[in-house]
Amino acid sequence: MNLSKTTVSWVLAGKGDEKGISAATQEKVFQYAKRLNYQPNLLARSLNTGMSDTIGLIIPDITDSFYSSIACSIEREAESIGYALMIGNSESEIERENRMIRLFKAKQVDGIILAPTKISKVEIQNLLDESFPLVLFDRYFPEMETNYVIIDNEESSYKVVKQLIVNGSRKIAIITTNSHLRTMNMRREGYARALMESNLAVDPDLYGEAPFIDYENNIYNTLDNIFSKVPDVDGFFFATHILAIAAFRYFFEKNINITEFGLSCIHSVPAFRCLAPNMITAHMPIEEIGKNTVRILSNCIKHHIEAPNEREKVETLILPCSITVP
Repeated sequence: MNLSKTTVSWVLAGKGDEKGISAATQEKVFQYAKRLNYQPNLLARSLNTGMSDTIGLIIPDITDSFYSSIACSIEREAESIGYALMIGNSESEIERENRMIRLFKAKQVDGIILAPTKISKVEIQNLLDESFPLVLFDRYFPEMETNYVIIDNEESSYKVVKQLIVNGSRKIAIITTNSHLRTMNMRREGYARALMESNLAVDPDLYGEAPFIDYENNIYNTLDNIFSKVPDVDGFFFATHILAIAAFRYFFEKNINITEFGLSCIHSVPAFRCLAPNMITAHMPIEEIGKNTVRILSNCIKHHIEAPNEREKVETLILPCSITVP
C-alpha cells in the first residue's frame, strides 16, 4: 500500500475526512488494517488526544447486588456512547477510595462516577477544584456543589412505612447503618414523618443502628436490644436490603416467625420473594441511575474539553422509587 505513515495514521485516528483524504483511500487503509488484524495503541492515542475514552466507576461493595447491577447498567450505557469502564471497589474504606481516585486520574480516565464513603472529602474536593468531570450517585454532599444522582430517600421511606401502618403495624422499628450518610438520615426522616403523621410516637427504643463494618454480626446486638426493650414490636423498616438479609438470618437462628411482623425495605433482591413475600419494598430505578450518571458525566467531559476555563453548571437529579405492596 503506497501511502505515507502520516496518511495511514490520520485515517486510523478517524481524521480522514478532516484531512481531506478520499473515501476510497480511507477504505483501502481500513481493509488493509483489517487483514493485518491491526489493534490501535490506545495509550499512544490518549497521549496524542488527551482523551482515553475511559471512565472510572468507584463503588463501596461490588458484592452487593445493588452496586453490581448499577455497574452493569453504567457499563452498558458507557459502551453505547463509546466509553470503556474501569471499576474499583472501595470497600467503604476512605483511604482505599482516595487511592482509587488518584489511580484513576493517573490512568487518565476522562471522568469518574462515584458512590462516596462520605467520611472524608479531601480527594473529591480536589477533583472539584480541578473541574475534573465527576458525578456522585446514591450518596452525596449537600454542602458541595457537584453533580449527583440519588433516589428520593425521604419520600420512598415515608411511603413504605406508611403502608406498614395502613396494614396495621403500630410499633415499627427502623434498622439502619452509616448514620453519617445524609441519604440514610433522609430515610430515617421519612420513617419518622410516616409515624408522626399517623399520631404514632417516634420511640428511640425502636431505633436500631448496626455498624456497617461486620454488619452481618453487629445486627444481632441491634435486634436483641430492640426485642428486649420493646418485646411487642410488630413491624420493621430496613433502611437497606443488606440489613434485611442479615436480619432474616437472625430471625431464622432465633426461631422467630417473620410472618408475625410487618416488613418494609428500601430496595429489593430476588431472594425476598422466598424469604419475605409480604415485604413492602421501594425499588431502586437502577437503569435510570445508570443512564443518567453516564449522561451527566458525558456532558461534563464535553464541557471540560470545549470550555476548560469555564465553570460548569452542575446537575442534580432525584429519582422516585416504585413501591411494591404484596
